[in-house]
Amino acid sequence: MLNIKPVSDLRNYTEVLNEVTENSPVYLTRNGRGEYAIVTIKDLEKLKATIRLLSKLEEGEKSAREKGWVSADDVEAILGI
Repeated sequence: MLNIKPVSDLRNYTEVLNEVTENSPVYLTRNGRGEYAIVTIKDLEKLKATIRLLSKLEEGEKSAREKGWVSADDVEAILGI
């Protein structure tokens, strides 16, 4: 279940921070609209790693579209499998 609080709850920031756990961020609203998310550093690092991975996959797909795909047999030959 989402943990959503008004940003004014940060007056008691220790209580809010105690509610932040891995895979369970606290979302903060301002004027009734979602504005911020407080996440653990571990979750932030996972998000950043996911973005890097997706970026590299996009680069590879773009290269494959431009230069052609490599077959599984060719990959095995290159790797000597």
